[in-house]
Amino acid sequence: MATSKRERQKAARREKLERQQRAEARRRNVRRGVIGVVVAALVIGTGFVLFGGSGKTPTTTTTAPITTTTSPVTTTTAVPTSFPKVVHPSPAGTFGTEPTLVVPPGPPPTSMEVSDLITGTGPAAKVGDKLTVQYVLATYSTRKVIQASWTTPSIAKTGFQFTLASGNVIPGWVEGVAGMRVGGRRELVIPPSLGYGATAAGPGIAKNDTLVFIVDLLKIG
Repeated sequence: MATSKRERQKAARREKLERQQRAEARRRNVRRGVIGVVVAALVIGTGFVLFGGSGKTPTTTTTAPITTTTSPVTTTTAVPTSFPKVVHPSPAGTFGTEPTLVVPPGPPPTSMEVSDLITGTGPAAKVGDKLTVQYVLATYSTRKVIQASWTTPSIAKTGFQFTLASGNVIPGWVEGVAGMRVGGRRELVIPPSLGYGATAAGPGIAKNDTLVFIVDLLKIG
């Protein structure tokens, strides 16, 4: 009887140990499953951050024809030091008075053209500077002036103030106004790739339009 009792006790202990081992194995499996779910969620979340769309709407422009909330064509390269001159520049006129802008004859050029009609003697503008200018804008699509700061009531007396940087003005201004000196007048012929691209930015500015500006640099800072 004693032997039989001891055997039953051993069998009971073995059974209890086996139950504990089985329970521990189940707990380990559950932990592995939870970890796997967390890792998968992290991988999926990271993939969305890296490759998912932002949901933002396409680039838009403000009503001012030379400013943009996000520039249609951005530039990350250094500002070029020179451009071809305007083949048929407008008359130089007098600095500080509204110029006569004449859209060059023939088809629009495919690259940027820049000419100093009046060379300034003051400090030179550089990217990042706050500038005050007066300007006139014409387009190849209309072949006439469509806007002039001189006759715009809100800025006629003070001039147009902006920071010369990508995202604040179109790339053609970032590249074409840089290097101007205070007291200078510059003509810019800006192709669509450095203007508004395929966006019709306002009255008189067609899709893929080429822009012609005359800019007087009044002040830096």
